[in-house]
Amino acid sequence: MRKLDISVIGVPLDYGQSRRGVDMGPSAIRYAGAIKRLEAIGHTLKDEGDVQVSAVEHKDREATNLKNLEEVVQATSELANRVAEVVEKGNFPLVLGGDHSIAIGTIAGLSSKYKNLGVIWYDAHVDMNTAETSPSGNIHGMPLAVLMGRGHERLVNIYKDGQKVKPENIVIIGARSVDPGERILIKDLGMKVFTMHEIDRDGMTSVMKEAIAYLQSKNVDGVHLSLDLDGLDPLYTPGVGTPVPGGISYRESHLAMEMLEDSGMITSAEFVEVNPILDEKNKTADVAVGLMGSLFGEKLL
Repeated sequence: MRKLDISVIGVPLDYGQSRRGVDMGPSAIRYAGAIKRLEAIGHTLKDEGDVQVSAVEHKDREATNLKNLEEVVQATSELANRVAEVVEKGNFPLVLGGDHSIAIGTIAGLSSKYKNLGVIWYDAHVDMNTAETSPSGNIHGMPLAVLMGRGHERLVNIYKDGQKVKPENIVIIGARSVDPGERILIKDLGMKVFTMHEIDRDGMTSVMKEAIAYLQSKNVDGVHLSLDLDGLDPLYTPGVGTPVPGGISYRESHLAMEMLEDSGMITSAEFVEVNPILDEKNKTADVAVGLMGSLFGEKLL
């Protein structure tokens, strides 16, 4: 097992969506014992604290169809700089969200080091809307589109201008809620997506083997795991803002994390969309920490 120097960054951002409370996600994950859990495995942890998020909400949707654009730009820009500093030191960035719009900043910062980055997007949603296709205007439904260079220029050009990850270097796992505009874009780009249909039909072992082999074939120089807790069925993770029934099971998710750890390919990770207000006794944060344990090498025997 790799022994890592892990830098933990919290991003208490809930402006990327409409249900308040996910800004408390980083605190809930820390409270659930994330730091001690990973230290017990043998890693060295440094908690870098939280990104500062503006407390002032701008009502700017009328002009852009993007809710809280200023707040998201500010927070993700700071996050990008923080992540870039972490990877410059050779540490493993572990980012705690916050809503999924934070991925814009995480992956932008990673682009300072990784020129052919691979991304595993573990999520019920594909998050590939733009202002033109989004039914809600929520930026947490747009980060993958932004990172591929599509969307509002202020988001696309965070940290550095343009695309941060190639469409062919992305693998989406667990999708089961896809908007019409996203479906068109996926087909146009020929993206690698494993929906719940493939997971049910072929099993998680087969899906993860194929996902790992696919990214290896792209000669990526790093792989980022972006894990939205709503990727799991809400039976296991009730504390998320956009739950979708019929999701990945708790045990399947542990298997996926264990296989990623065995592959040795993951170079950064983020866990997002834990909302304690909607949760049951911090159950969703506990699941997040458990999955971190498997991702970072915790074994049953």
